[in-house]
Amino acid sequence: MSDRDHVVIGLPDDPVDGELVQPAWARGLRRLIVTLAGRLPQRWHRYVPPSLVGFALTGGLTFAIDLAILAALRTWTALPLPACVACSYLVAFGINFLLNRRISFASHSPVGPQIARFAVVEAVDFAMTVGVTSGFAALGLEFAVARLGAGLCVATTTYLASRYWVFRD
Repeated sequence: MSDRDHVVIGLPDDPVDGELVQPAWARGLRRLIVTLAGRLPQRWHRYVPPSLVGFALTGGLTFAIDLAILAALRTWTALPLPACVACSYLVAFGINFLLNRRISFASHSPVGPQIARFAVVEAVDFAMTVGVTSGFAALGLEFAVARLGAGLCVATTTYLASRYWVFRD
C-alpha cells in the first residue's frame, strides 16, 4: 500500500511530495459519483455535473444521519428536544462539510476559510428554511408542502453557494 492509498478521515490534508492527498475512500466515492453522473441521459450532462450528483447524495446521507442521531438521542437520553436537534444537526453539519469538500467538490483549498464560508451558508440556510416555510404556510400551504418548498429553495441556494463560493478552487 503506497502513501497515496492510506485512509485518512481527519482534516487538514497532508501534503505528500508537495501534492495534497485525496484519501482512498474519498477517491473511490468520487469515482462512483462521476460514474453515476456519466450514466445520466446525455442531454442532462450539461445541467447535472458530478458535483450536483455528489451534493444530492451527500445531502441525503447526512439528512438520514441527522434523523438517526435525533431519534437515538430522543430515545436514549433525557435531553430536551431542542438540545437533541442541535446535537444531531451539528454532527450532520460536520459530516456534510467533510463529504462535500472531499467528494462532491473534490476541493484542495485551505480548510479554514471554507469552514467559515460553509458556516455562513448554513446560517443563511437555516434562516431561509424558517422564513420560507413560515411564509408559504402563511400563504395557506399545508405545513409539509411549505417545508418541502423551503427545502427545494434551500437546497438550490446551498448547492450554488457551495459550488461557486465555499468550495471554489
